[in-house]
Amino acid sequence: MWNELLYAFEAVATLPNFLAMFAGIWGGVIIGAIPGMTGTMAVTLALPFTFYLPPVTSILLLVALYKGSTYGGSISAILIKTPGTASAACTVLDGYPLARAGKGGKALNMALVSSCIGDFISNISLFFLAMPLAMFALRVGPPEFFMLMAFSLTIVASISGRSLVLGIISACLGLLLATVGEDIYGSYRFALSEDMKSGLGMVPVLIGLFALPELIKMVVFRPEENNAALKLGDNRLTLSEFRGSIKSICRGSLIGVILGAIPGIGPSTAAFFSYSEARRTSKNGDKFGEGELEGVAASESANNGACGATMIPLMALGVPGDVITGVMLGAFMIHGLTPGPLLFQNNIGEVYALFIGILFSSVFLFIAGKVTANAFTKISRIPQTLLLPCILILCVYGIYSIGASPFDVTVLLVMGVVGFIMMLLNIPAAPFLIAFILGPMFEDNMRRSLAISRGDLGVFFQSWISWGFFVLTVLFVTLTIRREWKKWREKRAAATASAS
Repeated sequence: MWNELLYAFEAVATLPNFLAMFAGIWGGVIIGAIPGMTGTMAVTLALPFTFYLPPVTSILLLVALYKGSTYGGSISAILIKTPGTASAACTVLDGYPLARAGKGGKALNMALVSSCIGDFISNISLFFLAMPLAMFALRVGPPEFFMLMAFSLTIVASISGRSLVLGIISACLGLLLATVGEDIYGSYRFALSEDMKSGLGMVPVLIGLFALPELIKMVVFRPEENNAALKLGDNRLTLSEFRGSIKSICRGSLIGVILGAIPGIGPSTAAFFSYSEARRTSKNGDKFGEGELEGVAASESANNGACGATMIPLMALGVPGDVITGVMLGAFMIHGLTPGPLLFQNNIGEVYALFIGILFSSVFLFIAGKVTANAFTKISRIPQTLLLPCILILCVYGIYSIGASPFDVTVLLVMGVVGFIMMLLNIPAAPFLIAFILGPMFEDNMRRSLAISRGDLGVFFQSWISWGFFVLTVLFVTLTIRREWKKWREKRAAATASAS
């Protein structure tokens, strides 16, 4: 084994491999920071260029693009409230308020450090736990997946802000929009046009919900601060601030590894899940959503922790963990590498080389992230009256470039108006988004489970995994009701005291 590792290290430690990883990380960060330019697009566009590269170099380039774009989404999320990727949507909740408070530099540094730690832990897990985690993921069928989605939807209680009722309303609207399009049986719902038959795209909904309401607010209300630029303040992340978030970083990384290893989950769900747990357990939980560094740390550690973990089912079982690893599956096959258990027998040298190269990518991520983030911070010096129209152009261009679809641009603009109305009514946007993301997986796995059991609800309680998620769901809902009851009693007591 040690001889094979040594040979693999020698194979990876070459200038072409380092250049490929550095270019992939750098390009991924820049693409991820541009609204609408997703990691999937970056990996897909880079795939043809890998045809004439060695197998290890090709895969490392694609993995580097994936990792870089996942982190890059946090830059625009923090600075301009426009998540570059879906997985950075959770970072907006605390990142942008920190930027508005003059702590954007700290938020960017926390996002970078958390991303690198989450990425490194994910890489270590890929190295040592690929087969055990892949076998666990195999045990997660439709009933277990449904229970996991039910538990994940309880995240709404943690990201609803000051009003749980408004958060639930927002989540219900998200679930409603998630039903648009074709279901698993081929029936169409709310298909008012031909374009709506394929449903609403996640990226237009995401960017329209978070980015455009700020632009509409500027046009409608013309606040005085629009002429002012953001102040980044002190960029340095202190040791005490890092130590205060280390628990959430480690927890988020583990959540990302576990959820990322389950095909279909992806970094977005892991980020919201980690954020919910961090808010529930943190002593500063009440400050989440108002500008809390720990919230940025929880989100970024989880979505980058899920990146390496999505490679686990791909390499161990031949099952892609998400859309991007589905593209990578094609790269493996093109170069004569067949993912699955036999990959570790027939191509163990290439596997070790990939593991070592992926570990190196964490170092390149820190370097590229640091340099690129410092460059992007110059955006904060642009007055809002000039910056926000540029954001609109970038959003429209980014959305149209995905599929050259005017319908996607229409969805973007409509969701911008919806997001603005929600802002006026103090309805939080985050529950809407998480419900929109989880809704299709929740419904599809429920209907698959009932189809398998021919309508028998007992199918949801046949495995210990289902029971585990069910107990956690009941426990979390109970704790949420208890917390809201205590808040109501405290408000009532305070009102009675002030009246007397």
